[in-house]
Amino acid sequence: MPNAKLRNFFHLDNRHGQPGRCVRWGLVAVGLTISAQAKAEYRVSVGDVLEVAVAGVPELRQRAPVQVDGNISLPLVGMVPVAGLPLQEIRAKVGAALTSKVFRQRTVDGREVVVVIDADQVTAIVAEYRPVYVNGDVSKPGEYPYRPASTARQLIAMAGGYDIMHIRMNNPYLESADLRSEYGSLWTELAKEQARMWRIKSELGEGTQINPSASLADVPIARSAVSEIVNAEAEYLKTKQSDYQQEKAYLQRSVRQGDDEVRVLSEQQKKDEEGLQSDVEDLQKATDLFGKGSLISPRVTDARRAVLLSATRRLQTSAQLLQVKKLQDEYARRLAKLDDQRKLDLFRELQETSLKLNQIREKLQSVGEKLQYTSMVRSQLARGAGSKPDIAIIRKSEKGPERIVVNEDAELQPGDTIEVSLRYQDGPDASPRKLSSANAPVVIGRTEVTAADSRRDSR
Repeated sequence: MPNAKLRNFFHLDNRHGQPGRCVRWGLVAVGLTISAQAKAEYRVSVGDVLEVAVAGVPELRQRAPVQVDGNISLPLVGMVPVAGLPLQEIRAKVGAALTSKVFRQRTVDGREVVVVIDADQVTAIVAEYRPVYVNGDVSKPGEYPYRPASTARQLIAMAGGYDIMHIRMNNPYLESADLRSEYGSLWTELAKEQARMWRIKSELGEGTQINPSASLADVPIARSAVSEIVNAEAEYLKTKQSDYQQEKAYLQRSVRQGDDEVRVLSEQQKKDEEGLQSDVEDLQKATDLFGKGSLISPRVTDARRAVLLSATRRLQTSAQLLQVKKLQDEYARRLAKLDDQRKLDLFRELQETSLKLNQIREKLQSVGEKLQYTSMVRSQLARGAGSKPDIAIIRKSEKGPERIVVNEDAELQPGDTIEVSLRYQDGPDASPRKLSSANAPVVIGRTEVTAADSRRDSR
């Protein structure tokens, strides 16, 4: 019948003398007919829910989900395979099965009536289609019910629209503020460590030609903060140098005083030795005279007491001289070690400073990259529709899953999975400042921090 109508239509237009117009409108009609037939030929699959009803028999209205094995379960009929079939064939199957069944229906007055079911009385529709899924750069990815003739744009709208912040990060404006604060703090730490490096080199005698304010001119912090950092290190340098000079002068003075005390005690020891020798001779004479009877015993006792006192005095002087010499040796050792120990301490501090500088530069690089990312995200939010999405549909076919790249107006089918990805573009925000070779320390003593490390950070 439709073909006959088309033939009549063509024939009518040809009689009016408009064959071109006839052909064009005929092709449109054929296209619409084919499109309608294509849409009507939806084939049921696992996950759909069918509703089967019989006219005049409400008791037989039944909703049946298509099970994993492709069957539905209906009363009076049992299991019916429906997966992969269009609705027209399903109606015919169910109708043919019901026509062979006898259904007894009870009327309002209680009588029982035998109902004979005709195949034309059976209807079958899809009550619920398989759900569709959306994933990627949307606010609420997940499962959504399918609605006939719905498009990818409508599904994305149901999912809350595009959202470049999904999973990737928190609020980019708050995140950017925190990162900029951390970025500024890291630059301040870098300036402090570089000023500390200058101070160490100055103490080692290697930084006299370096102007710390000029070397920190490229650091993106306030000039007042740079001046405070440099002045603090300069004052610390003066204090350390003054303390070093005072310590050195004290040790030198102590060594000189020790020399004087040793000289005095040595002379005193010599005198004590001479006095002891004299007292020993007097004791010997007194003993000889006492033996001859020319001297009384008290005189001998006094001579012995004098020898004992002289020996004690000499012993005390010797002990004091040893103590002074020991203390003098300690001062001399500290004086000789003062410069070497100072250099060792400075080299150790230099190594710690170099390590910390490297760590700060790595952190600056990391925070700088995060800032670039948040700036890009903020620009994406500011431009809004300027970011074009990439949309792909994963659709199950007879050959297996297929990936189809579509636009926002593509019509969906039940069971489709939509993948959404936004193409990020660099925003107008200025990128964070990179480290330059001017901010990198140079070779100092036995510790090396090369400018190549800094160039690596500025890549």
